[in-house]
Amino acid sequence: MTDIDAPEADVKRAGDEGLDARLVVDRGPFRLDVSLTAAPGDVVALLGPNGAGKTTALRALAGLVPLTDGHLRLDGASLERTAPESRPVGVVFQDYLLFPHLSALDNVAFGPRCQGASRAEARERAAAWLDRMGLADHAHAKPRRLSGGQAQRVALARALATRPRLLLLDEPLAALDARTRLEVRAQLRRHLAEFEAVAVLVTHDPLDAMVLADRLVVVEHGRVVQEGAPSDIARHPRTDYIAQLVGLNLYRGQADGHTVRLDAGPSITTTEDLSGPVFVAFPPAAVTLFRDRPTGASARNLWRCEVEGLETHGDQIRAVLTGELPLAADLTTVAAAELDLHPGAAVWATVKATQTHAYPA
Repeated sequence: MTDIDAPEADVKRAGDEGLDARLVVDRGPFRLDVSLTAAPGDVVALLGPNGAGKTTALRALAGLVPLTDGHLRLDGASLERTAPESRPVGVVFQDYLLFPHLSALDNVAFGPRCQGASRAEARERAAAWLDRMGLADHAHAKPRRLSGGQAQRVALARALATRPRLLLLDEPLAALDARTRLEVRAQLRRHLAEFEAVAVLVTHDPLDAMVLADRLVVVEHGRVVQEGAPSDIARHPRTDYIAQLVGLNLYRGQADGHTVRLDAGPSITTTEDLSGPVFVAFPPAAVTLFRDRPTGASARNLWRCEVEGLETHGDQIRAVLTGELPLAADLTTVAAAELDLHPGAAVWATVKATQTHAYPA
């Protein structure tokens, strides 16, 4: 892996220990209590709904919010009492916060100057970073002359020019339009792959998290509810929020062989042979709808439902169903029209056991 400080190679120090933190922050009735560990080279994404505590955790890492309790160690050094400006931390804020009166070059040079570098040295380092970001031709442009993607790269260069041991990114792609976001996400992934210290990304966008991070930490109501590799979390969601993010119907129940009796609702037949508390998940595309009770259907799972609502979901229609088993079903526009689906319509929903996935709770 290439050192991201290549413009002025800073050899990785022996004995680096990465991040070890327990962030406890009390803010009125809200309490954040999140533990984070990461080795140098790791990219960790904090994922969660609005108000979950993601940004509070990021601000606590940066020193902008004091800890009520817990600890914060970076490369073995305690940072709880270290002032924000003295921490080896780089931050890319959601709106980038570039200095409007400074050129891109001087925005990037600002950090090294604050660390004591001479003006010439700081500008030399900044120029190298802008070249690395593909922005050498925009070195003298003010932020108002930059596109959203260019401004994001200047903000990232400014954070990295200080040679941080911890890089914090707060919704770094949120300000971009869809087309620019796709391009900048790919560029950011490349830069993060080269970063040999710890990076922590805050996002509510599951695609950003899945593409950019090596590990996801899902936070709800100030607590970690699940963490692991993106592929594992996508396949084994453990809360409704995560299931909705990755596009799965999710239920919890008690397994007895191939039958799972749901905590609230009917039974589901699965291919897995399990015992005890389990989750059962299946995608909306696995659901087949009928207006009349099907006869001779091979599906082992059949429930009587009612259409609560319909919405466009990509190039398909998503039907939100209530009844014996609340669930979401995806079908084509043609199929929805042929079934004459509308709110209040009675339907039968089937799912084959082979399309379900059960796993221990």
